[in-house]
Amino acid sequence: MVIIGSKDKECNCSPQQIAKYMGKISGPLLDRIDIHIEVTPVKYEKLESDSNPETSEQIKERVNKARKMQLERYKNNKIFSNSELTPKLIDKYCKLDETSKKILENAFKKLGLSARAYGRILKVSRTIADLAGEENILPAHIAEAIQYRNLDRKYWGK
Repeated sequence: MVIIGSKDKECNCSPQQIAKYMGKISGPLLDRIDIHIEVTPVKYEKLESDSNPETSEQIKERVNKARKMQLERYKNNKIFSNSELTPKLIDKYCKLDETSKKILENAFKKLGLSARAYGRILKVSRTIADLAGEENILPAHIAEAIQYRNLDRKYWGK
């Protein structure tokens, strides 16, 4: 049996059935989606933990600050958010340091990502930096954005 989608439950689908199901969404279509990750069920123990997760109000405040940063940054470009960045504007607003460039280069070599994925990763990393209140995209932001291309690797063999 193949375990797919869950670490706790065994899938009784054959590899051919899984491939047929996953083939319903093409790589080029998936390439147009900025973020694709799997969300696993939360374990009861985690729900009962004493950790202090970020509240909805705190998240809302961070998102509003990031939106204000974007509105200010793009006020002269006739766009309103990172998702609207054109290739020319990506070059202007998504500058990377050498470490970030190396991380991105390694990801492309290892994962076989497309040119379209490159732009999407840069836009998402710009948003992650904005949510962190950072003016510049840092290596951690690039690494996190690459992780959001999860399905490229897992099901489409990239």
